[in-house]
Amino acid sequence: MIKRFKDSSKKFYRVNERIFATSLRVLDSEGKQIGVLDKAKALDLAKKQMLDLVEIAPKATPPVAKIIDFKKFLYQEEKKKREEKKKAKTSDTKEVRLGPFMSDNDLSVMVKRARDFLESGDKVRLVVFFSGRQITHPQFGHQIMDKALVMLSDISKVDRERKLEGRKLIVLVSPSKKQNEKVEN
Repeated sequence: MIKRFKDSSKKFYRVNERIFATSLRVLDSEGKQIGVLDKAKALDLAKKQMLDLVEIAPKATPPVAKIIDFKKFLYQEEKKKREEKKKAKTSDTKEVRLGPFMSDNDLSVMVKRARDFLESGDKVRLVVFFSGRQITHPQFGHQIMDKALVMLSDISKVDRERKLEGRKLIVLVSPSKKQNEKVEN
């Protein structure tokens, strides 16, 4: 099968003779500026050091090129991407299941679990699951949901109001703004 589209995740760099610009702002391998040179002088300088001339900013005027080993340069770029991925915080949605006829102690244990998720910055989906003929009395599920939301009201806000979907009563809560500030500090 032939791929007919470009992979947008990979960045393309012009190296050595493939650079089109006639004059370049040249940087050495540590990132210190050498100056504005014409392409031939920059290539000679790179070849004397047995390194490559890599165009890193083609849209600048004049384009910026760096004298560095191309494989080392690609490795450094990949390393930067990995570091950025590590720093990015992803917010997951955790689910806590409740029953319509739970005792208060069981409810407090499940609410404590939801509280831990909220404090770590995750969203929580509270689900009251009705089994068998319990669906004939949805008011008990609403009462349990009310108790849980009151217990979590100090650190959370409701993102999506409660909704009965089949045999499940679902509400989505997320950490409140005050809680997010505490997590960051």
